[in-house]
Amino acid sequence: MQNPLFETQWPPDEVQDLIRAGALIVSNHSGGKDSQAMLIELLKISPAAQMLVVHASLGEMEWPGALEHAEQQARNAGLPFVVARANKTLLGMVEARFDSRPDVPSWPSAQHRQCTSDLKRGPIEREVRRYAKEHGFQTIINCVGLRAEESPRRAKAITWRKNETNTTQSRAWFDWLPIHHFNRDQVFEAIREAGQELHPAYGLGNDRLSCVFCILANSNDLRNGAVRNPELYQRYVELEQKTGYTMHQSRRSLPEITGIHIDGCSQEGQRTHEKKPE
Repeated sequence: MQNPLFETQWPPDEVQDLIRAGALIVSNHSGGKDSQAMLIELLKISPAAQMLVVHASLGEMEWPGALEHAEQQARNAGLPFVVARANKTLLGMVEARFDSRPDVPSWPSAQHRQCTSDLKRGPIEREVRRYAKEHGFQTIINCVGLRAEESPRRAKAITWRKNETNTTQSRAWFDWLPIHHFNRDQVFEAIREAGQELHPAYGLGNDRLSCVFCILANSNDLRNGAVRNPELYQRYVELEQKTGYTMHQSRRSLPEITGIHIDGCSQEGQRTHEKKPE
């Protein structure tokens, strides 16, 4: 398959130069299709000895088997695999915020995604720094399988940049979106050509994979998650009811989106991500 990532050259010269100089290539892997396709592409340009696969475990909040799927792909390629875990959970964060500030939205939003920063990015960066120090890497290329096709906001994302926050006198850190230009068909094609299987949730009809109930998920994925994970779904619905705020960016409650209602949970008086009137 012809690589569609860059009109002129892929990987960019700077990436090639850093790999030749011994940079560590970090492949963030959620267990989803984009992470899987990205790792396939990265294996084409980097020696295995310079690669690390890292998974931010969301515990019961992520689709069952996501961690194992990511780990299996890494192991099959002979790559080290590290699990990054936060010291808190999404529902715990929501409850704590509601207890301390019931007057403001309790759930993360598309504009303020504490779920990503606190549960994924922060723990991953911690584990990558530790691994790089232990193995003597002074340059890091941190790769994420974010694609332009997914949303207008992601289409505007910077595909290559130096991360000044994580760069120190002894360490250079770069962030790269290697498959930013891939469309959905190209993602699936890369996986098929590699002879790999997708996470089973895709076979159940999911479009995306990570959290079972994501603030950005479409209605099909949320409904699928509710059907396949009823106990977790009930906890989300009950917490929406307790806080009075909806978790989804559409500002509709989960039962409104999925059509699946929980006995004893009324949706009357449900607030949204917006701050309630004074």
